[in-house]
Amino acid sequence: MRAHLARVDAVLVQAVIAAALSFAHLHDLASAAGQDGWKAWAYPVSVDLLLVAAWKRLRSGVSKAAGWCWFVVALAASLGANVATAGLLDLADVPAWLRILVAGWPAVAFLGGTLLAHTTPTPETASAPLQPAEAVPAPETAGPPDDAEPEPKQPAPHVPAALVTHARKLADDHHARTGSPIDPEILRARLGVPAPLADAIASRL
Repeated sequence: MRAHLARVDAVLVQAVIAAALSFAHLHDLASAAGQDGWKAWAYPVSVDLLLVAAWKRLRSGVSKAAGWCWFVVALAASLGANVATAGLLDLADVPAWLRILVAGWPAVAFLGGTLLAHTTPTPETASAPLQPAEAVPAPETAGPPDDAEPEPKQPAPHVPAALVTHARKLADDHHARTGSPIDPEILRARLGVPAPLADAIASRL
């Protein structure tokens, strides 16, 4: 247990030292680029917060492309400040392009932080494949019992002779015009009678 605590304490101490050094380098670079007073102290806070937000997005397992993009941007800003203040850059005479980068950083950090904080991540359940629903067997349709009596047939409708004569004239006229026998549906429409009666009349033509 003590060994575990000692290992954790060493990691925390190392993290605090590294964060303090990086914080100081960012402050010194911002101050040299013309950002004096509280503004110089706000720059390292902005970079570190963007790093934390990007790392949190990566740990969440969703939208990893956005997480990696802003993590690299924040890491480049932090690493660039550390390298620039290592004696490779004259802090008394900072070039114009670096002043432009430092001055534009707040807009970049604001954009990245807003996108990481307010972009709704896709829930894990939304990416899970849908499970097919189990097929429910259709209920068996019970057939009629073996001893069921057949339904009685409807008696043929009574067809008046005059109606048959009129239907025959219509059929002859239809055959003369079209060259084909009249259809029961056409006959029913021409006579204006129900379908069973039309079938009975057509059977007598």
